[in-house]
Amino acid sequence: MNTFNMKRLLTYIFLSCTGLLVNKTVFAQKDTTRKTTIDITSAYKPVLRNAVKINLSATQFRADTTHPNLQYNIPPQNLFYSYQPIPLKPAALQMDSNLNLGMRNYLKAGFGNFSTPYVSAGFSFGDGRKGLFNLYADYISSKGKIQYQDYSHLNIRAMGSFFMPKNEFYASAQARMDDNYLYGYDHTIYKYQKDSLQRQYQDIMLHAGLRNTVPGEYQINYDPNISVSSFSSKDRLTESTLVLDAPIEKQFGEAFAFKVDGRADITSYNTKGLFNNVALTNNIVQVAPSLVFSSPRLSINGGITPTWDNGSFVWLPNVYAEAQIQEKVLMFQAGWVGRYTKNTFRNLSAINPYLNTLTVQRNTKETEYYGGIKATIGSHFNFNTKVGWIMYTNLPFFINDTATDGKAFNISNESKVNDLRVHGDLSYINQDKLTLTAGLTFNGYTGMQTNAKAWNTVPMEFNTSLRWWAFKQVMLKGDFYVFTGGNYLQKGNTYGTFSAGSDLSAGIEFKVNKTFSAWFDVNNILNNKYQRWHNYEVYGLNLLGGARINF
Repeated sequence: MNTFNMKRLLTYIFLSCTGLLVNKTVFAQKDTTRKTTIDITSAYKPVLRNAVKINLSATQFRADTTHPNLQYNIPPQNLFYSYQPIPLKPAALQMDSNLNLGMRNYLKAGFGNFSTPYVSAGFSFGDGRKGLFNLYADYISSKGKIQYQDYSHLNIRAMGSFFMPKNEFYASAQARMDDNYLYGYDHTIYKYQKDSLQRQYQDIMLHAGLRNTVPGEYQINYDPNISVSSFSSKDRLTESTLVLDAPIEKQFGEAFAFKVDGRADITSYNTKGLFNNVALTNNIVQVAPSLVFSSPRLSINGGITPTWDNGSFVWLPNVYAEAQIQEKVLMFQAGWVGRYTKNTFRNLSAINPYLNTLTVQRNTKETEYYGGIKATIGSHFNFNTKVGWIMYTNLPFFINDTATDGKAFNISNESKVNDLRVHGDLSYINQDKLTLTAGLTFNGYTGMQTNAKAWNTVPMEFNTSLRWWAFKQVMLKGDFYVFTGGNYLQKGNTYGTFSAGSDLSAGIEFKVNKTFSAWFDVNNILNNKYQRWHNYEVYGLNLLGGARINF
């Protein structure tokens, strides 16, 4: 196609389009009242899907035969009290003086066979917040069937505390008098006046100290205290002792503590006026530093105890630990510890009242390696087992005075002796309704160098005790003690062996009301007249009963 024809074609198309636009504009202007409509035609119709109906039909549940395994953590019902009475003071109640004192005073009296009067009393004063004062007194005496088988015991003790905002000052005083007679001899051969056989001892002791009740800013605890005792006998034997003790503890955080305990024990002994006329001193000075680590599952005490025994220096171990193997159930204990036992006449006569006067005093050094297990079974049972190897130096054995009639005892110090000791105890405690305890101890003395036998020692002993409130007003009690006999020395350097001994006792206490109660005890029910010390037979069956008043 040439250029001319092309131009004509374009001109025609342009004019045609312009005419159409003009026509449409003119047509729209003519019909101004007509509305614009849009018609849409489609073959698709939306339809909702039929809903699925839930068929609810009631059915009976099947019984659940499985038992739930519920875990409870109930602590053992063992209550340990500090025995510091504090009165309850409601804000809306004006306290009465009688309510403040409560039922803290008592008087217990009775009488039994063997001409046995018995009196015990206790009195308490103070509110327990600002101050507290207690007074106790006990007296008992008996006359046995053997000639001069008599004894009496009197003990009076007063103690008190004064409470300050951060400290407690405490003090006590005690006076004791014991009368015993040397009846352990052949009465068909020897004839003595009663007064010459009397062993009467008086003991007066004073004790005071100051301890903090609040650790303070530097977490330091302290308890310095002093004790003074004066011990004497009817025949002018005198022994005075002064003890100074100053323990201090510094806490570092929650786990560590440092402890230092300084102690001085000074004794003066004199038998002036007696035939031997002995005067001596017996002093022990100790300083015991230790570092303590404590956590919920482990506690360790590591320390040493430098000791001066009458001027001779020796150091003692002080290392022991306890670890929980199973939480709140099983605990392991072990240790390497050392200690000194001071063999003053006052201490030895408390063990054996038929002792002759001493000419020397040698203190006992003791070093022990031990291990054991403590456990709590359930909510009420507790048991403890312990095995120890103990090495003694200057352990005192009591031997009969075979040079005379054998009625008195002398001390034979064993220079070195070992003891394999096995101990176990078990307790069942159900709140304050029932308490049952039992203990068993074995001692095996070996390696002695000075003595042929471990004179007048106990190889095995077992004891058990029961306290049961069977009813609200009735309390039953029982005690049982069994021991196997050791060896004793006879004239001619021969020895004998004690027979085993047993002692079964029972008692009952009936509460008439809150103030009055009656009690009755039967001691040595089996009437076993055993001997703990050679030639000294016990009383046998004895009965004792009386009344108690609480106010």
